[in-house]
Amino acid sequence: MAQPKRRWSKERTHTKRSTWKLEEKNLSTCPNCGEAILSHKACPSCGYYNKKQVVEIKEKKENNENK
Repeated sequence: MAQPKRRWSKERTHTKRSTWKLEEKNLSTCPNCGEAILSHKACPSCGYYNKKQVVEIKEKKENNENK
């Protein structure tokens, strides 16, 4: 197996590794409810995608009614 002729400096190693960072997610707004959603995904709050309801969302019951 080939070996490098010279050793890489610590600075060069750290600069090479520094580019591995998390990127921000590209969020868009839902045209139906206005929430921030991932592109090309159904909205988790209203269930709409491409101006059509594709996922039926069950409404959450409030716990204040039972108390």
